Amino acid sequence: MSRGSITDVPGIRVGHAQRRGGGWLTGVTVVLPPAGTIGSVDVRGGGPGTHETDALDPTTLVPTVDAVVLTGGSAYGLAAAGGVQRWCEENGRGFPVPGGVVPIVPAAAIFDLGRGGDFAARPDAAMGYEAALDAAGSAEGAAVERGNAGAGTGAAIGAGRFKGGVGTASVRLSGKNSGVVVGALAVVNAAGVPWHPGAVPPSSGEGLNTTLVVVAVNAALSVAEAKRTATAAHAGMARALNPVHTLADGDTIFTLATGAVALAADPRLPAAAMIELQSAAAEAVRVAILDGVAAAGEVSTAGGSWPAFPAAGG
Repeated sequence: MSRGSITDVPGIRVGHAQRRGGGWLTGVTVVLPPAGTIGSVDVRGGGPGTHETDALDPTTLVPTVDAVVLTGGSAYGLAAAGGVQRWCEENGRGFPVPGGVVPIVPAAAIFDLGRGGDFAARPDAAMGYEAALDAAGSAEGAAVERGNAGAGTGAAIGAGRFKGGVGTASVRLSGKNSGVVVGALAVVNAAGVPWHPGAVPPSSGEGLNTTLVVVAVNAALSVAEAKRTATAAHAGMARALNPVHTLADGDTIFTLATGAVALAADPRLPAAAMIELQSAAAEAVRVAILDGVAAAGEVSTAGGSWPAFPAAGG
């Protein structure tokens, strides 16, 4: 049964690029929103690898986001954002400045270095450009490839013992706000494993970790509301994985708001609609993470072998 997709949010497109074999096991995922989309971020992990996240603070100059890049390769892989910026500039997407535009392209990375066998095999600007092209060329509402794709190609969970991957989900609000769709896309590379009663968290193991998420909504939000939505959505990560937000994780959630639909507020409790939206964001994140684990297949390379997690589920 389909759990929905981040591309259920009108105008949101997703593209992947990846390399496997010959020492490679890594990739890039790009989330491409409509022009004018508002964005913010909440970074909770103790070991983040990020690019341009400071630009998404509600107190800064530019409220919009032109693309979000999720990448393998740890800090090295953040170079992929340069390729996405190049695609955006070529297509006139960015903050207008004298002489041209400056694309706002925040990025975050997972640690997958060496999982294909070659520590130096990691995403670069060319792979970022390829993923941007893939996103731009996709149809409205196109299915998102899950599991071992894009930034999830080299992902692993459980302190590196099981395969991780890309997952996605969506939730629709109720009543007068039934036109509002909240979607999430997750790259699951966690130190933890899917939470269930009696589960024993893994030991620290080898390597570093991270779960990256993009939440998208077609509602009109301010940057501050997008920031608060990213914060609330971290509850979904905590419901899905144990442990989360550790010193060895770079857990990060971006929020994109396309502004196509105005939230209908109840005058008796104006905050109720926003509370429902943020609760839906947390649920979409939870399901997207479990979807990513469930969609990941077994992978064996020169760098090691990662079986699929045996107990993933919703």
